[in-house]
Amino acid sequence: MSRRFDLLISGGLLVDGTARPARPADVAAGAGRLTVLPPGSRVEAARVVDARGLVVAPGFIDAHTHSDGVAVLRKDGGDGGDGGDGGDGGDGGRDRELVRASVLQGVTTEICGNCGSSLFPALPERLDAMRAEAAISFGGDVGAYPDFTGFAAAHAAVPRVNHLASLVGHGTLRAGVVGPVDRPVSAAELRTMCELLDRSLSQGAAGLSSGLIYAPGTYADTEELVALAAVAARHGKPYVTHLRDEMSRVEEALEEAVEISRRSGAPLHVSHHKTAGRYAWGRTARTLPRIAELRTGGMDVTCDVYPYTAGSTALAAMLPPWANDGGLAALTARLGDPAARDRMRRAIAEGVAGWENTVGNGGWDRISVACAPRHPETEGRTIAELAAAAAADPLDVAADLLVAERGEVTIISHSMVEEDVRRVLAAPYAMIGSDGVPKPGGRPHPRWAGTFPRVLGRYVRELGLLSLEEAVHKMTRMTAVRFGLAGRGVIRDGAHADLVVFDPATVTDRATFAEPLLPPAGVAAVIVGGAVVVRDGEETDARPGTVLTP
Repeated sequence: MSRRFDLLISGGLLVDGTARPARPADVAAGAGRLTVLPPGSRVEAARVVDARGLVVAPGFIDAHTHSDGVAVLRKDGGDGGDGGDGGDGGDGGRDRELVRASVLQGVTTEICGNCGSSLFPALPERLDAMRAEAAISFGGDVGAYPDFTGFAAAHAAVPRVNHLASLVGHGTLRAGVVGPVDRPVSAAELRTMCELLDRSLSQGAAGLSSGLIYAPGTYADTEELVALAAVAARHGKPYVTHLRDEMSRVEEALEEAVEISRRSGAPLHVSHHKTAGRYAWGRTARTLPRIAELRTGGMDVTCDVYPYTAGSTALAAMLPPWANDGGLAALTARLGDPAARDRMRRAIAEGVAGWENTVGNGGWDRISVACAPRHPETEGRTIAELAAAAAADPLDVAADLLVAERGEVTIISHSMVEEDVRRVLAAPYAMIGSDGVPKPGGRPHPRWAGTFPRVLGRYVRELGLLSLEEAVHKMTRMTAVRFGLAGRGVIRDGAHADLVVFDPATVTDRATFAEPLLPPAGVAAVIVGGAVVVRDGEETDARPGTVLTP
C-alpha cells in the first residue's frame, strides 16, 4: 500500500543544504516533516508541485535581520507593551509588501534580535520607556517585553508566514536595567542583567547579541560583555556581535570580540563582517586569515555577510556616542544646542577615541536618507546633496532632520568595496544574512527583498564565486547549526518541511535602491511547515510560521 503525503515535489534537482553534490530526487512532506524519495516515486499526495528543471533546497535561514517588530507593528497605540497581543502591521498596501518581502525570496526562518537590539528583556519599571524607544527604531508601536516568553506570545498572537528566532540584545538588556546612560554598570545591575539574560535564554532565545557602535551598547566595557557572554556559554549559545569598529580599527575590534569569546567560553559569531570606510578597504585580506587561524586553533568562530557594498542604520548612529547619552530626549535637546552641534562637528572631523566615526571614515556624500516619514522629499538623497541645496553645513542638515523626525531617520551608507564583499562571501565559515531593516515607509535597503536571490544569481551563476551547493549551504544548514535550529536547513528524512523551489537559470534579485521591495525572479515556490506559502512568486493565504527555540 502506497504512503500518502500532504505534499509531493517531484522531478527536481535536490540541493540538500549539506554542500554535497546536487542529485535528482523527489521530496514529500507529511505532518510537517520531510521524506526524500527516489526520482519518479509513485506516491499519493494531496498536492503535487512539478519541479522539473528546478532546484529543491531547504528554506533559506536569514542569519541576521531586524524583523523583530514588523509583524506585530501596531499603529493604533493599542496594548502589547507588557507581552499582550500585538496587531498585524502588514495588512494591506506597502506594509504587507514589507512583511512578505522576506518569504518571497525564499526565507523560511529569520534570526532577529541582532546588533544588540531586541524587544526584550527589561525590568517592569523600564517597559514603558523601552516601548517608546522601540517605536522610534521600528517605525511604530511594536511593544516591549519583560522576557522571551512575552515576545514569543506577541508573535504567536499574529499569524506569521515564516518562522522567527530571536537573540537577546545586549543594548536592550542594558537599557532595560540601567537605562540609556553612559556609565559603567554596578555589580548589582550586572547581576540583574545576567539574571534577565539567563531567563530569556532558558525560555528559548537563541543567543546574546551586541551592537558596540550603538548606544547604550557602546557604553559597555569588555568586562561587562565577558560576564554576559559567560551566561550564553552556560546555555551553549553564541555571542553574536556587531564589532565596536568595522572601519579603521576593525582588527582591534575583532580582537576584543575574540577576547570576549575566549574568556567567556561562548562561541563567537561576527555580524555582517565588513571592512568599511576608505581607511579600511582591503583589510578583509587580514581579518579573514585571522578568523581562519582562530578556527584552525580550535575556536568556534563564524560570521555572516550580505551581498551589497552599502549598509543601513539609524542617522543618530552617525553622531559621537556622548550625543546619544540619556536616550532620544537628551539627544534632541543636544541637537537644539548650537554649542553641542559644534562639538559634534569637531568630533566627526577629529575623531573620538574608541568611536567608529562612519562619516569621518567616509563622508556625508556616502550617507543617503532611506526613511524620514515626515520629510519624504529627503529620501534617496545624500546628506551632502541636501546640505548643498540648502547652502548649509551637513551636520546642521542632519541635526535638523533628526529633530524634525523625532529621531526616526534611517540611512543607507555606501561604505564598502566589492573586493571585500566577495572575499567574505567566499570564506568557508561565512553564512548569509540580509541585515534587513523592515521599517514602514521610505526606501529601505534592497537587501531585505533581494539578498538570497542576489547571491544565487550574481555570485553563483554570473560570477562563479560560489558553487550552487556551497551557496545553499551558507543559506541553510550552516546557519541552522550556528543557531541550534535542529532539523532545519537540511533536506533529509524527518527534517522540518521548510523548502524553497527555484530556477537556477533565472533566479535573481530585482530590488533596487529606487524600488527596494520588488520581489525576485525565479522563485517558484516556498514551503513552510509543509504548507505552500508562495506559489509562482505570489504569496498564498497560508500562515504556518512559528517562533522557534533552539
